[in-house]
Amino acid sequence: MSKILAIFILASMAFAGSPAPAAALPVSTFATVGGETSVPYGWVDFCKRRPQECSQPPLAARDIALSASAWKALNRVNREVNAAIEPISNFDHWGTMLDHWDYPTDGKGDCKIYALQKRRLLIEAGFPRQALLMTIVRDLEGAGHAILTVKTDRGDFVLDNLTDSIRPWTDTGYRFLKRQSQEDPNVWLSIQDVAPAVASR
Repeated sequence: MSKILAIFILASMAFAGSPAPAAALPVSTFATVGGETSVPYGWVDFCKRRPQECSQPPLAARDIALSASAWKALNRVNREVNAAIEPISNFDHWGTMLDHWDYPTDGKGDCKIYALQKRRLLIEAGFPRQALLMTIVRDLEGAGHAILTVKTDRGDFVLDNLTDSIRPWTDTGYRFLKRQSQEDPNVWLSIQDVAPAVASR
């Protein structure tokens, strides 16, 4: 092997192991939220059964600095939770038409269970609670659907049990209705149907 070829291979290996440049990371936009709106029944019921999850002090809004390692962790949690939970409807699971939110204690659940579990695992991994927001949308068929919005310095992204791909919120085709406030998870805000703000970086 020539000396020049050896240097080239070593340089290529070093580049492959280096962190992804910012340009390689995705960019989204920021959804515009409106005023306070009704809190989903499922969240209220979840808080009654698990008060320790909801009795949280308000915190200043905070976005995730979207580094290569953060993006990798978000994707890992999204894929692992999607694979770990067996999908089942709310009625078939709980025997009630009332919306039931919980963690996957039996390995089964619908969209709310997926989103709550992703939120919990990401908080445990060190991501700020203020950037992980339970969100209610209308899906492509007009049905109610819950997802997890992740707020980053490169825009808002969606973790969804219907796909392993993390998408910018505007690429889902969903109609966004409401989500948790960044400051207080027990306050829910409407999402305005206006042109989104563009990420600054």
